[in-house]
Amino acid sequence: MIEVEIDNGSGFCFGVVNAIKSAEKELKETKDDLYCLGDIVHNNQEVDRLKADGLHSIVHADLSRLQGKKVLLRAHGEPPSTYQIAKENNITIIDATCPVVIRLQQRINKCYVETRSQNAQVVIYGKKGHAEVNGLVGQTEGNAIVVEKIEDISVLDFNRDIYLFSQTTKPLDGFHNVIEEIRSAMSPQAKFTFYDTICRQVTNRMPNIKTFASNHDWIYFVAGKKSSNGKVLFEECKKANPNTLFVSDADEITEPLPPGIQRVGVCGATSTPKWQMEAVAARVRELNA
Repeated sequence: MIEVEIDNGSGFCFGVVNAIKSAEKELKETKDDLYCLGDIVHNNQEVDRLKADGLHSIVHADLSRLQGKKVLLRAHGEPPSTYQIAKENNITIIDATCPVVIRLQQRINKCYVETRSQNAQVVIYGKKGHAEVNGLVGQTEGNAIVVEKIEDISVLDFNRDIYLFSQTTKPLDGFHNVIEEIRSAMSPQAKFTFYDTICRQVTNRMPNIKTFASNHDWIYFVAGKKSSNGKVLFEECKKANPNTLFVSDADEITEPLPPGIQRVGVCGATSTPKWQMEAVAARVRELNA
């Protein structure tokens, strides 16, 4: 009989837990409509669960059309312009921005204000268009430069001072690679300063999840298809154990495991609820009884 183990280190990070608790609390205490600017978490099943309780996802274009409503801001954070639009439309903000992201926004804003007269460049290592990154760029009046990969640093002026930050969920090794490339290209007359702003609750999962994956014969990695963190962690799982499958729902598992598989691991992203991993584990046990 196969053994199925759920990774205790997987599941929602603190920021996502806080956002979901904020939504659940508000939905329980009030009968007013509650809107969330973007999906509260990059996991369709969890979004559907909260939608059934009355949480409606909206996009930024909807915000200016809402009047006097309540809008929850998810863990990723928002630029100052979002708060201004809400104020103009008498919208009550339920701010569930992750505290780690709030501190990063404040640091970037402070750096931008203090260095803009010096013609310095504020640079963010992150995924272009990601909600968190949009919020960070907003702290610089839209002037921060986003670099997603090494090739992107070619747009920087290495004769001017550079201040580098990172999106909280980016991989640490990628950040270090960007640091080294910028450092080697800098003019001796310009200053390069970098700040490690990566959330360790996320990055520490990489070595843990690799260990978990390598200790099992087969891995089901559970995450929403839109989860950036899920894509990164899945790749780490796959490197550690080639027998790793990505699933977003227990129903996607339709076949029993190949012969000889005895130890099965179930793990997931920071946007994956524990109940979803439990459902996958139950499905695996059912098909392999």
